Formats: sequence, structure tokens, C-alpha cells
Amino acid sequence: MAEIRKDLIRDNWVVIATGRAIRPTDLPVPAQGKALKAQGFCPFCEGNERVTPPEIMVNRKPGTEENGPGWTVRAIPNKFTAFSLATEFATKTNGIYSFMTGFGSHEVVIETPEHDTELHQQPAEKIAEIIEMLKRRHLDLAKDKRIKFIQTYKNKGLFGGASLGHSHMQIVSLPYVPDELKGLQSYAQATGKCLICDMLKQDQQDPARLVLESENFFVMCPYAPRFAYETWVVPKEHARDFGSLPADQIPELAGIVKKVLASMVDILNDPSYNLVINTSPVNVENGPETHWFIEIFPRLIVQAGLEVSTGYYMNLISPEWAAETLQEKISQLPD
Repeated sequence: MAEIRKDLIRDNWVVIATGRAIRPTDLPVPAQGKALKAQGFCPFCEGNERVTPPEIMVNRKPGTEENGPGWTVRAIPNKFTAFSLATEFATKTNGIYSFMTGFGSHEVVIETPEHDTELHQQPAEKIAEIIEMLKRRHLDLAKDKRIKFIQTYKNKGLFGGASLGHSHMQIVSLPYVPDELKGLQSYAQATGKCLICDMLKQDQQDPARLVLESENFFVMCPYAPRFAYETWVVPKEHARDFGSLPADQIPELAGIVKKVLASMVDILNDPSYNLVINTSPVNVENGPETHWFIEIFPRLIVQAGLEVSTGYYMNLISPEWAAETLQEKISQLPD
């Protein structure tokens, strides 16, 4: 018998199949990473820097030239962005319709010069370098007081929305705050507490969905996940902004991300997935208070009529089973 669980974060409902009849290999979307990797010319590969926009921020080997080979992590503007910081931000109306100008920014963080190396295949030290670059870009974008929200994410594979196979992250900055995480704000207003902090407290008492605990982070499958094997990495201590991530915790976070991704890829046969860093708004007084966290969700089924018409997600695998499976796989990984 299925359960319809309340997603407190998004103030919506998720249909959860609580049985164990479905195995990961029964899910209908096949692995897609290899097809994208087989593309021809790749603008993100080392040696092709001149066909991308000029780099914004970069880690380079000593003695190498700007916008040339010799980099290890490279941040550039998205060549096909819909946003521009040169555009004046304005909202306008046309009768009953309204629209905003395309103010904002869209960047790409190329994780590695190597075309065939995915994020989970990198050593933890390399993943730490990537996280440190994401933090630096977040803090730099937040200096522009016109920016109110920064979203960092990764699309991997065709069903994750990736158009290029070369491993990369993306960062979008916007002049307004989306209401995707409206449940966090509503809970804070109603109780004066942080929803995610309270979720962590309850899930520690009932650890069926806890996957991994480290000194400063919890890994958990949320109570009402929209996607099968959806997994969160959450700081134990309340921290509203990803940009405040302490430097000495970055290696720890990198090791956790590597373990989670490596386990998912192994269990689910190299799935498409999304990785999203959720964080509080910036440059907003009395704005919605959140607790930053990372979501990782494989894209194992295509959204269908139910999701599109009602906004309710259908998840064929319970988070309790997913957590148990991930926990077992992670325990088998080398330290």
C-alpha cells in the first residue's frame, strides 16, 4: 500500500511506494552518461579555451597563461545564457500578464580538464578543490547587492538535463527569491524554529532514513523524497548560507559527496542525476531563513501526467529502503 507523504520543504505531497518489490534495475530510465561522453568536439576540454567565453575565476598551474591550457578548475560565463548583469532589472505588465527583464548571471564551473572523468571518480582532494571554487564564486556573486538568490547545481546525463558530457557545475544568480523552498519560511514564521534542524532531531531519534554521519554532516534520505534514492547532505549545525561553509570542513564534505555519488552510480548503473546546493537568499533584509543543504537525486523515471498536472511526485522506492541500500554500499567503500 502506498503512502502520500507531506513534503514539508516544498509544502507539497509525494506519493511513496512503501513496498520492496521494485529493484533499482527495474526502473525504466537507462544509464545515459556514456552516450554524452561519446560526443565529438568538446569546448570544455583542455586546449579549447579560446572557443569559450573568457574565464572569470580559475585555478592554474604556475607559469600557464590566462585562457589557455594548464588549469585545474575553470569558471566561465555560460555562452548561451538567458541572463545578463548588464541588463537593467525591471518588472513590467501587459494587461493581465507580467514579466521581468533577463537580469542575472549564468556561469559554468568546469570541474576538470579531463573529458572522461566524472565527479565521483575524482579523489576527495579534487572534489574539495571544486567545492572551494563554488564557494568563491558564490561569495563573489553575492557582492552585487542587486542579486538576491544564487543557485548552484550539476546536471549529469541526458535525463538530468546535461547537454555536454564533460563534467561541470552551473551557477545562476537572480534578482528575486524563488518560492521553491517556501515550506522552510512558513515553518520558521509559525514556530520560530528551523525546519531542517527539527527534521535532523527527529530523524536521529528514528534513524531509518539516515545514511551516514560524520563530524559535521548528516547524510539522509528525506521523509518525502520526490525522486527514488534522493539523498541530502546537511550540516549538523544550523548554517544559513553555503558561502559560510568553514574552510576546514570542505575536505570532509568532499569525502562525503564522493561516497554518496560513487554508491549511487554503482547501485543504479550510472544514472543521470542532479546535484543542487540549496542556500538562503543574499542581500535580503528579513528574508526567508533557511539551512543550507545539498540535494542529490537520480533521474530514474520520466515525469508523467500526474506530476505535471497535480505537482505531486510519484516515487517508486521508499526512502527507508534507499537509505538502507546506500548505507550498505557506502560501508563497502574504502576509507
